[in-house]
Amino acid sequence: MAGSGGGRGPTDRKDSLVTDRRVVLLAHPGRADALAAATGVAERLRAAGIEATIPRSLAATSLGALEGVRIADDFDPVEGAELVCVLGGDGTILRGADLARGSEVPILGINLGHVGFLAEAEREDLDATVEHIVERAYTVEERMALDVVATRDGRELTRSWALNEVTVEKASRERMLELTVEIDGRPLSTWGCDGVVIATPTGSTAYAFSAGGPVVWPGVEAVLVVPISAHALFARPLVLGPTSHLAVEIVPDAEAHGILWGDGHRGFELPPGSRIEVQRSAEPVRLARLTSSPFTDRLVAKFDLSVHGWRGRSGSSRLGRGT
Repeated sequence: MAGSGGGRGPTDRKDSLVTDRRVVLLAHPGRADALAAATGVAERLRAAGIEATIPRSLAATSLGALEGVRIADDFDPVEGAELVCVLGGDGTILRGADLARGSEVPILGINLGHVGFLAEAEREDLDATVEHIVERAYTVEERMALDVVATRDGRELTRSWALNEVTVEKASRERMLELTVEIDGRPLSTWGCDGVVIATPTGSTAYAFSAGGPVVWPGVEAVLVVPISAHALFARPLVLGPTSHLAVEIVPDAEAHGILWGDGHRGFELPPGSRIEVQRSAEPVRLARLTSSPFTDRLVAKFDLSVHGWRGRSGSSRLGRGT
């Protein structure tokens, strides 16, 4: 896709590499450590003959001033890229997913934050990670995403999407939201609550987990519904099938307004009477994986879980060998 924006265009840099390999770098523009790490990655990539491209939001940073770094096209920031490499926490990685949305370009997260569930590598693994990129030594895993549309009286208010979760939350602390949950065209229950989290398996370790939802393995295709501080007898987390069609309605005569969030950073105010419909997206998010370690290991590492006393299975008692 071609396009042009104001200011310096994507081909204005005279010192760009002549190469058919390009990696998009994304870091938090306000974090000096993230920009320094991204600068080191860009220099290593350039030494390997790979061009680093950054979105225009980073053009005024130290990374944008680096020799050989290209400013991406505004309309198609990942055009021609083989990978989006994100340096930061889960919030920055989610913004990388925004950047790559609809392109099929995979995202590789390098954790500079705290937990970093979406990240594939840690800060101390920068050199090895660059080697994986140079050698294309990674696999690609597809993760389910959600599409959401909000309407009122048949008029569309907004559309959004999410990799982790869609949330409908109260707009003010003073008033609870009154929400009716509908599943596959049938009403389930009305809750007086602080909100509801609608999450993917990827998001089951994020906001949904904090709200009391279950951890769902990435290989399971499901949609989670987790009420937030609901005042109702039936207010347990729900696990729906991936083809379920979910809707949440703010009771029309309610006094409280709501806010719709996509992955915690795309917000839209919802008046009473709003209807929010959520379903599985036709466009999954592609994550680059450097290892084949199981999800259990990631849980143990990220949550610092104790596995003291574990001895494992002996060779004679493995499943499938009989007794």
